[in-house]
Amino acid sequence: MNRSSSPVTALSLLTAAASVASLSAHPAAFHATGDSAAVSAGFLHPLTGLDHLVVMVAVGLWAVQIGGRALWALPCAFVGSMMIGGVTGLATGIAAPVAEHGIVASLFLLGAALGMAWRPGLFPAIVMTSLAGICHGYAHGSEMPSGLLPLLYLAGMVAATAILHAAGVGFGSLAHRAKVPLLLRASGVAVLVFAVYDIFYPAA
Repeated sequence: MNRSSSPVTALSLLTAAASVASLSAHPAAFHATGDSAAVSAGFLHPLTGLDHLVVMVAVGLWAVQIGGRALWALPCAFVGSMMIGGVTGLATGIAAPVAEHGIVASLFLLGAALGMAWRPGLFPAIVMTSLAGICHGYAHGSEMPSGLLPLLYLAGMVAATAILHAAGVGFGSLAHRAKVPLLLRASGVAVLVFAVYDIFYPAA
């Protein structure tokens, strides 16, 4: 190897190593830049953060536990407020500690609500769910990779969130029809345990 080529070779190796390190920090789909990549990145984001996933399923479970109009009102409130939080996060592009604290708080509140079979009025339940949605949406939006179309990224987020809510409603409905309400309360305990774990070992 020529001495003159050594610096170039070393620089190339350092560049390649830095690229591999940066790619390993996030799922590969987060780094593509096409239209489909924007949708898939937004879709995958709620699924790759276990704390996000747990809260969204818990919202569906709590909606079943409350019953009535809450079955559709709580998921809609979460999705709507999540979009507001997402747009805010996209606009700032800055991770806010208060949003992360809000995510952890939503785990504790939803877990406690499920565990105690708390059935408040529809308005308090919507307010609580909406606050959780804003925090989660802000976290999603502020973490959007550069080069993606925001609207498509948000569309992916909404699709994944709706599916997770539907999964919670579906499981909760099965438990209700099977007349095993303790399953919902046990789910709340599981959410609380995960919330404690998430404090010491953040999942997001």
